[in-house]
Amino acid sequence: MKFEKLSDNKIRIILTIQDLAEKNIDFQAFMSNNIESQDILLDMLEEAKKETGFDAENSNLKIEALALADTNFVFTITKITPEADKNKVLKRKLMIKRKCINPSTTQAIYIFHSFEDFCSLLKFLSQRNLMMYSSEIADNIELYSYKNNYYLLMNDIHSVVIDKIKFYTCITEFARCITNSKVFASKLKECGTLVMKNNALEIGFENFVKKTS
Repeated sequence: MKFEKLSDNKIRIILTIQDLAEKNIDFQAFMSNNIESQDILLDMLEEAKKETGFDAENSNLKIEALALADTNFVFTITKITPEADKNKVLKRKLMIKRKCINPSTTQAIYIFHSFEDFCSLLKFLSQRNLMMYSSEIADNIELYSYKNNYYLLMNDIHSVVIDKIKFYTCITEFARCITNSKVFASKLKECGTLVMKNNALEIGFENFVKKTS
């Protein structure tokens, strides 16, 4: 974990996938807009105070979280307005959840705003030699179209932790995670159009990326 004090009111915290694994962060929740837990934020702020003197107590904070293609995660934390009630420091948006990795998390859905975004992901994975893991991510990966968007539905996700983290880091460059995946999966199967089944990643790569490269 690396701390950079940008100013008296702003700090940047950089975490690697090793840092995340050591802190038992749920990677699915980390990449979604989940606000179930802020323990990891409090831990980071406490460590940032020791390392740089950045004191966030009694302050309202703006949190920006970004996943980079090099598998690093960047938090930019800015103090906005001092608050009398230190409990208000918890009222902020954060995209992580602290808990042990849960092997029973077997389903995920990602939304792409266009088919071109989906193909861009496949090309991105290929350039980083990650397409070889496409069959190891999950037993069944399907692509649906629904209301002018495309959805990657992954069922029976495997527990290959490091490779899975790299994949999630890459996919968030092109798509957004749907948090209520079980309910939305039923909606997709009922109202959406199945575009690719079995392994949409490999099918899409072979037919729309590899042939045009």
